[in-house]
Amino acid sequence: MREERIPAPQQAPATNELPSPFPEGWYFIASRAAIEKAGLIEKTWMGEDIVAWADEGGKVCVAEAYCPHLGSYLGPKTGGRVCAGRLVCPFHGFEFDTSGQCVDTPFAPPPRSARLGVFETQEIGGLIFAWWGAGGRPAQWRLPTEIGGDSGWSRHSIRTLRFPGHPQETTENSVDLAHLRFVHGYDNVSRGDPVRVDGPYMDASFNFRRRRTLAGIPIFDLSFSAATHIAGLGYSFVDVQERTVPLSMRMWILATPVDGSVIDLSIVSQVRELRDPQRRFIGAGFLPTKLRAPIVNAFLAPQQEQDVLQDIVIWRRKRYRSRPRLCRSDGEIMAYRDYCAQFYPDQR
Repeated sequence: MREERIPAPQQAPATNELPSPFPEGWYFIASRAAIEKAGLIEKTWMGEDIVAWADEGGKVCVAEAYCPHLGSYLGPKTGGRVCAGRLVCPFHGFEFDTSGQCVDTPFAPPPRSARLGVFETQEIGGLIFAWWGAGGRPAQWRLPTEIGGDSGWSRHSIRTLRFPGHPQETTENSVDLAHLRFVHGYDNVSRGDPVRVDGPYMDASFNFRRRRTLAGIPIFDLSFSAATHIAGLGYSFVDVQERTVPLSMRMWILATPVDGSVIDLSIVSQVRELRDPQRRFIGAGFLPTKLRAPIVNAFLAPQQEQDVLQDIVIWRRKRYRSRPRLCRSDGEIMAYRDYCAQFYPDQR
């Protein structure tokens, strides 16, 4: 009897292309300290030219960078400035408050229709984020605020690296434990609590050991646990505990699309005040208490940046595989990608 073979259902071809370079979500603008120091900052963010400033009451505005009057660029490169908490257009002196409304002009009453497009903002631990919605949608969720206060922590150390990439690819490292061993040389890497997804939020944790060397000579081993709290593809907050010093750190890994081809990856770190180190750690026990955390943060920050630089070598040249050929050690890669789909509402 001849066996009849039923053709398998055809699947849509793999595109090997990531979805939109601008996933919906909250994305980093700058620290409050940087905005207040500069007075007015300008940047390309999510494919938009934007400006950001704070009024005299401390309210931050993130707005489009072109005047609704006659289209002048409002950034400091063309003479835009902030006076008494208002953004002043360099072309005709129109003044805008932090709601985006034109509230004064030099020669006539301000037109009510003259209003800047503004982006909704949220501040977390002194860091300013703005919402980017697909098709201009308003914020669909909020960033989590349960990170603890700023008391007892060192100042932010912020390093920003720009390279060709996509925030979905960089954030995927949070569930890719195998690369921690192979790329970064971490020891004894293991999953902590199971990966948990709750709408736009995803939690992942892992444990690892790390040997620090000086001129190639081992000087001490550190034992870490890291809990990563992801909120969309532009925000990852990592709570790090080192168990032998002991040492508490917190980091933000913030991937922000610039123009659709490159991203800014900002690494923000803080160290909690070391009151009673249990072992010698770069001489921290001999320092005044108030100096310990800043010096330890300055010591650890270059290693964090080095880890990211190792990843960038791969990220900037890799090709997205929509149907990766996974093995058992790859963990939750596909669960993570299912989670990501919600941030492309126009493509569902």
